[in-house]
Amino acid sequence: MDEPPGRWAVLGFLAACVVLALTPWFSAAAVAPQIADDWGIGSLHVALLTVAVQLGFAVGALVLAFSGAADVVSPRRLIAGGAVVAALANAAFGLLATDLVTALPLRALSGAGIAAVYPVAMKVLAGWFTRERGLAIGVLTGAITFGSALPHALRAVGTLVDVDWRLVVVAGSVPGVFAAWLAWRGVREGPMATGAERLSLSMARAALSEPSVRLANIGYLGHMWELYAMWTWVPAFLATSLAASSGVAGDVASAIAFLVVAAGAIGCVGAGSLADRLGRTTLTIAAMTLSGTSAVVAGLLFGAPAAVLLTVLVVWGITVVADSAQFSTAVSELAPPGTAGSALALQTAVGFLLTGVTIVGVGLLDPGDRGGWSVAFALLAIGPAVGVAAMVALRRRPDARRMAGGRR
Repeated sequence: MDEPPGRWAVLGFLAACVVLALTPWFSAAAVAPQIADDWGIGSLHVALLTVAVQLGFAVGALVLAFSGAADVVSPRRLIAGGAVVAALANAAFGLLATDLVTALPLRALSGAGIAAVYPVAMKVLAGWFTRERGLAIGVLTGAITFGSALPHALRAVGTLVDVDWRLVVVAGSVPGVFAAWLAWRGVREGPMATGAERLSLSMARAALSEPSVRLANIGYLGHMWELYAMWTWVPAFLATSLAASSGVAGDVASAIAFLVVAAGAIGCVGAGSLADRLGRTTLTIAAMTLSGTSAVVAGLLFGAPAAVLLTVLVVWGITVVADSAQFSTAVSELAPPGTAGSALALQTAVGFLLTGVTIVGVGLLDPGDRGGWSVAFALLAIGPAVGVAAMVALRRRPDARRMAGGRR
């Protein structure tokens, strides 16, 4: 079957929607120092604001998967509605929250709204692409990464013009409204669209009974152990490291944090275009090896000159997310027929719940100097190490040839 016309325009709409709708995700992390000063709380408590988003996302994804809402509600309504919910909850957080008790439910609601955006966008994408699906998924994953980085750019501008952190957070809601408008205007199901599978725990168990599926999931969990904690804590690491080495102002540190996280979009697009040619295990092993090594080296470089530190952090930013889509693709190729949808829904929910562990774990360490950050980032490197071991084991299995057309 020929690739349907108009697919690149739809991908453009989807990518733009995801970039804009995900801006609220790290809005609290971007202004963490100001929140901590304003509310008189520590860095660990501020990190809980990001953990709440992760939990809200996991719950929202499970509700959508159990209910089969994607079969009843059109994708454009789900994406537009999710973007509006995330934006309004984020704006309410910026305008109304006065402490953790009032803030955490609003942050969780933002996460639940985002759960109706990018997982649904991935499903829409599958209805438009076959041959070039790897590249298309890479573009969409890159959009997720870029959208997650945008709050740091907003904070850099906000610090430069000396506005209150609340205005920075509210400004992050404006893109979500545009995302809803774009979704309503340009998102539509493709000619190859299929129904969304409801989450069935029995089907998920059937998929996980396959050793190769379990190994792919372990690889994914190792990846998630590192990813969101890195995105959450790198801004704080940069601010303290650059202040110690050269007295760099907060707006400059935020701009650099934006560059580090946004650089991941390059890795996503590049990996998406290469994955089918290199093989799933080859790409994920390389990406996790580089990201885990970068995590350890970055911690040891606390206080180093800005140019040296930025080089390592950009490599980390590129590689930490480059392999993101390959684990779910591997599960879809390895799971028994009819079980992949449930396995992937459960994989996503567990993965996002796990991110809360490492986000809080780094906060409990309360790193503030080279020793503290070295230990914290070494903790994050455990995930990629476990993930590499799992993917090496998967590569040795005969059924690994079902991935990437036999390229494993």
